[in-house]
Amino acid sequence: MNPTALITGASRGIGRGIALELARLGWDLIVNYARNAAAAAETIEACLNAAQTQSRNIQVRSFQADIASADDREKLVAFAENSVGSLDLLVNNAGVAPLVRSDLLEATEESFDRLIATNLKGPFLLTQRVARAMIAAPQPPSTSGSRGRKIIFISSVSAYTASVNRGDYCISKAGVGMLTQLFAARLAEHGIGVFEIRPGIIATDMTHAVQAKYDALIQGGLTPIRRWGTPEDVAKAVAAIASDLLPFSTGEVLNVDGGFHMRTL
Repeated sequence: MNPTALITGASRGIGRGIALELARLGWDLIVNYARNAAAAAETIEACLNAAQTQSRNIQVRSFQADIASADDREKLVAFAENSVGSLDLLVNNAGVAPLVRSDLLEATEESFDRLIATNLKGPFLLTQRVARAMIAAPQPPSTSGSRGRKIIFISSVSAYTASVNRGDYCISKAGVGMLTQLFAARLAEHGIGVFEIRPGIIATDMTHAVQAKYDALIQGGLTPIRRWGTPEDVAKAVAAIASDLLPFSTGEVLNVDGGFHMRTL
């Protein structure tokens, strides 16, 4: 029996990279997406092809849901329960950037509410719902090397890096860091490991518009490892957790940022 993962925001970018890596490891997947059905279909096809290259037989399903919506969250969990039973891994990856980068003194309530709803409230309430289901479900056998159930939050270096032209985004990601600590403390007794992955400057659709800016910063030494990160870099950190390579850890933060988090002189 394959273990099963639900990945939110998995139609492209980091989410797609995570889905591809888990597919190679033999995980059955639920690919959640908010709007882009065509991109989700491309992710499914890519995952099946990736699994085939490793002689893995997996099932990949997609489901449209906006995690900021209570009705959509419940439909997403119901779909998972009805189609695959219990989940072994939840990856809270879905997130949005500000529509407009506004100075902290000019940022709007509308933007703040949008970012908090998708980046913080949605993952909190989805994790709450999934965690209850994980606790209630029996632990299934697995052939993938994964033992305990796990929950992963994909946050950002913006969780601790002040960007005054997108303060609402930074606040939402800082909150995700506390979500990790809270759920790790609460779920440890149930054998559910909870982790946070903090990507740095990752080459995705979201960062394409600022490529020239960060090209210069990276070459100027912003990160000790002088290159852009890739979705695959983040996916490998997820794979390590999913494969139970950190069995005596929970509440841990994995920085996937080229060393950005270090202070150097």
